[in-house]
Amino acid sequence: MVERRVCSFCGNEIEPGTGKMYIKIDGTVYNFCKNKCHKNLIELKRVPRRTTWTQPYMREKSAKMSTKEKKVKKKGKGKPVKKKVKKRKKVADTKSKDEKEKESKKETGKKVEKKEEK
Repeated sequence: MVERRVCSFCGNEIEPGTGKMYIKIDGTVYNFCKNKCHKNLIELKRVPRRTTWTQPYMREKSAKMSTKEKKVKKKGKGKPVKKKVKKRKKVADTKSKDEKEKESKKETGKKVEKKEEK
């Protein structure tokens, strides 16, 4: 029976008769399931724990999540925070003094004089 190998970068199983084997001068052997894994590790020198689509990344992420959940369980629930809601002003209150003057003059039929603003 043929031995199943595991990819050195992503951690997936390599089917017999497929993949690449890379041997360094110092004797370390790397097995790669696809060219993408080979390029990421050898040429681009990426770390599998920091590459999102690899199994080492997923394992590390799930370990962090489980430790966070434990911390939350120990602390318990926090007190609910009450939010203060400001009351909205009425439309009549929001009008500026100039707009009120214009409306009152329009009602009386007088011309509106524009004030020079500094």
